[in-house]
Amino acid sequence: MVALADSPAMAGDRSQRARRVAFGLAALLGLTGLLSLSHGASGVRLDLVAQSWLAGHDVPARDWLILWEIRLPRMLTGVLVGASLAVGGAVMQGLFRNPLADPGLVGVGAGAGLGAVLAIVLGGQAPAWVAAWLGWNMVPVAAFIGGWLSTMVLYRVSTRAGRTSTATMLLAGIALGALAGAATGILVYVADDRQLRDLTFWGLGSLGGASWPKIAAAGPVMLLALLAAPFLARGLNGLALGEAAAHHIGLPVQRVKHVAILTVAAATGAAVAVSGGIGFIGIVVPHLLRLATGPDHRYLLVNAALLGATLLLLADLIARSIIAPAELPIGIVTAVIGAPVFLWILLRRRGLVDL
Repeated sequence: MVALADSPAMAGDRSQRARRVAFGLAALLGLTGLLSLSHGASGVRLDLVAQSWLAGHDVPARDWLILWEIRLPRMLTGVLVGASLAVGGAVMQGLFRNPLADPGLVGVGAGAGLGAVLAIVLGGQAPAWVAAWLGWNMVPVAAFIGGWLSTMVLYRVSTRAGRTSTATMLLAGIALGALAGAATGILVYVADDRQLRDLTFWGLGSLGGASWPKIAAAGPVMLLALLAAPFLARGLNGLALGEAAAHHIGLPVQRVKHVAILTVAAATGAAVAVSGGIGFIGIVVPHLLRLATGPDHRYLLVNAALLGATLLLLADLIARSIIAPAELPIGIVTAVIGAPVFLWILLRRRGLVDL
C-alpha cells in the first residue's frame, strides 16, 4: 500500500489534479471579481456601463467614480488580502509542520493590532506634521509597523548562534501575543466611546476603507510576498521530512526559515494593516487544498493564493448583501463560514496525526 501511494503514477495524478484545481480556481476568482465589481448599494451595473462605453455613449461621471474609486480598489484589496492570509497560513503550517499553525503564532496579528489600537487611541496626540503626512493612513501604517516590529523581536528571541528554533519561536510568539493583548486591553480601557467604536470595527475586519493610496502603500508588500512564496515550495517540502533529514539532503534549512518568516510577516502584516482582523482564511484554505490536491507546496501555495482571494471576495459580497445598504464586518462572515468548515475538517480527519 505504501509503495502504491508513493508511486510516480500516483504522484502524477496528484500533480494533474492540482493543475486542474488551479485552472478552476483561477476561473472562479475571475468570476467572483466580476461579481464584486458589479454588486453594490448604488445600483450601478458593470455590464450596462461596459455596453455604454463600447457603444461610444457617454458614461455618467457618477458611475465611473463608483466603479473606479470604490469597487475596483475594494476588489483588488480583497484579492491581495485573501491571497496573503491564505499563503501566510500555508507557509506557517509548512514551517512548523503543524496543520493548526497560523500567522498569528508569530505575533504578526497581535503586533499589528497593537499598532492599530495605538494609532486609534493616541493618534490625536501625535505631532501635527505626522498627522498631516499620514492622514487617514495612520492606522494601517501603524498596524504594519507593529506587525513588523513584533516579528523582528520574535526572530531575535528565537535565533541563537545563527540558528532559529521553531519551538522557541512558537512559545515566544504566544508570549508576545499575550503581552500585546494586555497592552491593547489597557488602551481599550482608556479609550472614549468614539475610539471604542473604531476599535470594534477595525478588529472585526472590513474592506470598506479600500482606496488607491492604501493599495499603493500596502499592495507592493503583499505582492512581493506572494511572488516570493512559491520559491519556498522546495524548502517546505523538505522540512516536512524533519530538519535533520532536510539538512542531510542539502536543503539550506536556516535560509528557508529566514525567508519564510519574513514572507509571512510581510504578507500578513500588510494584509492586517489594510483590512483589520480577518480570521480563518489562513487556517481553513490550506486544509481544504490538502484534502483536494495533497501537501505538495509547489501547488499548495499557488492554489492557496487563488482560493484565499476567492473566499474573501465571496465573504465581502455576503457582507455587503445581507443587510444592504449597510454592511457587516467581513471578519464576522469569515468566522461564521470558516468555523463550521474547520470543525467539519477536524471531525472528518480526527484520529490522524498528519492532516
